[in-house]
Amino acid sequence: MSATHQSRRLVLSLYKDLLREGSKFSAYNFRMYALRRTRDAFKENKSITDGTLLQKSILEAKENLEIIRRQVIIGHLYQADKLIIEK
Repeated sequence: MSATHQSRRLVLSLYKDLLREGSKFSAYNFRMYALRRTRDAFKENKSITDGTLLQKSILEAKENLEIIRRQVIIGHLYQADKLIIEK
């Protein structure tokens, strides 16, 4: 496999993981923000061809994934009532 094919698979995997983890937020506003922010960030950076900038973006996405995972756990510990829009 070529390096571009591997990085493409990694980026797609990160995208799916971020969407999956973002959808686990119990709070509607956090969930929708995480999903919207993930889609917008990947659309914004889809034309990156520079290897260094691509690696930096991948590292940032991995860090954001870990942040989302931690926040989802914390969010489940302190759940609030659902909003009217969710019912």
